[in-house]
Amino acid sequence: MTDARENELGRASADHPTPGEPGPGPSPSHELSAGGVGPWIGERPTDPWYDPELLERGDTRNVVDRFRYWRMDAIVAELDRTRHPFHVAIENWQHDLNIGSIVRSANAFAAETVHIVGRRRWNKRGAMVTDRYQHVQNHPDVAALVEYCAAEGLPIIAIDNVPGSVIIETFDFPARCLLLFGQEGPGLSPEALAAADAVVEISQFGSTRSINASAAAAVAMHAWIVQHHPF
Repeated sequence: MTDARENELGRASADHPTPGEPGPGPSPSHELSAGGVGPWIGERPTDPWYDPELLERGDTRNVVDRFRYWRMDAIVAELDRTRHPFHVAIENWQHDLNIGSIVRSANAFAAETVHIVGRRRWNKRGAMVTDRYQHVQNHPDVAALVEYCAAEGLPIIAIDNVPGSVIIETFDFPARCLLLFGQEGPGLSPEALAAADAVVEISQFGSTRSINASAAAAVAMHAWIVQHHPF
């Protein structure tokens, strides 16, 4: 990256809202630093959310330009201020490789919390380190998740293409809710489907029986965003 381009990014980083001020809304599509940025050029900022080490050596993390050179805890704190009130849950009985990708999408759409149901260990490769910025909780079984949702007043919206489901294009998502996803192949367990307040399916028009679990999760999260995020 040239010095001029690095200076352009430095100005963009310096001009972003101070933590606690209104955020910029969706991240712009014209990100300057898809491959990361080098050391800060010019006089270095002293604001407390900046990481002196990143200012010194550069920032190659998977974050939007708004958060370049920020400390990880400062990023989490700022995200906590503006997270959306929907939660995401994934069943994890067979160490599903899709979980990491679902966590990444949950971070992209600023979900409140991701809940892993079943095995505590999950494949983080697809998360691309976004789990560091995303609240993740574990529940040993569906009953524990249901208990949590009851205590928090979260209706459970299961996403699966099963008989009796409602198509997502006509479904009104509650502002506060938990989107529940199953594993690749078997889908949601009978216990999860029985616990759901509603079951929603994504309309399909080709020959395949279902789409990838992580793709379905991204579609469902974005459907919530379209209905509830002010644009």
